[in-house]
Amino acid sequence: MDLVTTLRWAVERNPDRPAVRGTGRWLSYREWDARTDRLAGALRSLGVRPGERVGLVMHGGEQLASLHLAVQKLGAVSVPLSTRFGVDELAYCLNDADTCLVIADPAHAERVAAAGRSELLRDVAAVDELAARLDDPVCVVPDEVDLSVMLYTSGTTGKPKGVPRTHRAEHHAAVAHVMQTRQRQGVATLGVMPLFHTMGLRTLLASIVVGGTWVGQGVFDADESMQLILDEGVGSLYLVPTIYWSLLRTGRLGEARALDNLAYAGAAMTSSLAEKLVAEVGPASFVNHFGSTEIYTFTIGPDVAAKPGSAGRAGLFSRVRLIAPDAGASVDEEVKRGEQGQMIVSMASPEAFGGYWQRPDANNKTIRDGWYHTGDLAITDEDGDLWVSGRTDDMINSGGENIYPDEIESVLARCPEIDDVCVVGLPDERWGHAVCAFVVPVRGADPLATAEHALAFTRKHLPSLKRPKRVIAVDSVPRSGVGKTLRRTLVAGEYIPKGEARA
Repeated sequence: MDLVTTLRWAVERNPDRPAVRGTGRWLSYREWDARTDRLAGALRSLGVRPGERVGLVMHGGEQLASLHLAVQKLGAVSVPLSTRFGVDELAYCLNDADTCLVIADPAHAERVAAAGRSELLRDVAAVDELAARLDDPVCVVPDEVDLSVMLYTSGTTGKPKGVPRTHRAEHHAAVAHVMQTRQRQGVATLGVMPLFHTMGLRTLLASIVVGGTWVGQGVFDADESMQLILDEGVGSLYLVPTIYWSLLRTGRLGEARALDNLAYAGAAMTSSLAEKLVAEVGPASFVNHFGSTEIYTFTIGPDVAAKPGSAGRAGLFSRVRLIAPDAGASVDEEVKRGEQGQMIVSMASPEAFGGYWQRPDANNKTIRDGWYHTGDLAITDEDGDLWVSGRTDDMINSGGENIYPDEIESVLARCPEIDDVCVVGLPDERWGHAVCAFVVPVRGADPLATAEHALAFTRKHLPSLKRPKRVIAVDSVPRSGVGKTLRRTLVAGEYIPKGEARA
C-alpha cells in the first residue's frame, strides 16, 4: 500500500469531513486532495522528477503537511529537515541527500542560503502561488517499495544519518499506530510534533488512515495548543513528555472533555507525570510507544496507568529479543528473564527501513544477522513486559562497576524540590567516571539548597554505589527538538552551574 492511495481512499470514504484545521488553512478531505494535486503539479513545473529528493525546511502546519503529501503524488522523496539544525548540519544533510529542490519558509530561508543551496531554494509562498494558478495538477501513484521519505537522525552523536523509508514502511507504521494506540475513526488529533520526526509523520498519516482531523500547529506554544485542543474537540494526543508537562502547567488540560486517548514516545516518562495525566484526563487509553526512526515500533506498553514506565511487549508488526549486553554478542544469545540485555528488533518488520543512506559503516554497526541493534538495554519482568534500563552508550563505568543513568533519574524525579533531572558520568581521577546529577530546581527554589536536598534524597533512596558524587543545579536540561536528552552537551561542560553539592 502506498500513501497516495491511502489518501485517495480516505477522500472517497469521507470527502466532506474536515481533514485539516488548526492555525493554517482549513480543508475538507476533498479540498486537501485537490490542493496536494496542484502542489504536486507546481513541483513538477519546478523540475522535480520521480525519485528525486525535495528538501523541506520550515515550521510545521498545513503548508508543510500538504507539501509532504504533494511530494508523494509526484513519486519523489520528501526530506523534511530539523528547524533546529545549524548551518553546517543543514548543509551536510542537503548535500548528503542530493536534493534537487529546497522549499523553505521566511524563518529558515536565510540558513538554507547560508548552507550553500541558494540556487535550489524556493519560498513556500511562491510555491503556493504557483500551485494556485497551474492548470495541470498531478497525481502519480507510486509503488509501495518506492521511497516516500528520508528522515535524518538528530545527530546526538556524530553526523546525522539519513533514514530512507518506503511507502510500505510508512503505511504499515501508520496502521500499527492506529491499532496500537486505539485510534477511533474520525478522531481529531493535535499535529504539533514536527514532521522531521517520526512521531510527527505518524500523527499525520494515522489521522488520514482513520479519516480524522489533523489539527496543525506550526510551532508549539502551550497556551495556543491548549486552546486548539479545546476548540477543535481533540480526542487524541501523541506527544513527548516535555510537552505533556507544559500542557499540565496551563491548568486547563482537565477541561478537554473530548480527550480520552493519550500516547507518548521519544523519551522516558516519569511515574509522577503519568500519575498527573491519569488524574487530570482520566484517559480510556494511555500507551507508551517505544521505537525509532529506523523501525517505527519496537514495543508497546498498552496501559501506562496500570504499569507506568513499562515498555510492554513487541508491537503488532515487531519481533524483539534481549541478548547478552556484551559487544558482539550473538543474536541467539538471549538472556534469562530478569537479566539485563541489549534489545534487538527484527529487520523483517514491515515498519523497518532498509538501511542508512550511503552509510555502510552505520549499517555494519547496527544491522547484523537480520536484526537491528537498538543500543537500548532492558529487563523482562515476571509478566513478560520489558523495562528499558538505559542506553549502552550512556552507561557510566565508575570504579569498575556499570551504572545506568535512568535508574538514578527515576529516583531523583520524585524529589519534590526538582523539576527536571539528567544523570551523566564525568571524568574523575579516583573513580574513572563519577556519577553526576544535573537538576533543575522547581520555580522559586534556591539552586544551592536544591542541590543539597537532592544529594540528601539520594542517600535515603539509592545504594551507595549509585549515589551521585556531585549534584549540579542548572536552569534547564539540554534536549533536542523532540525532547531527547542531550547528555553529551553536559559531558562536554556546556552548562552554567547555579549551585553545586558534593558527596
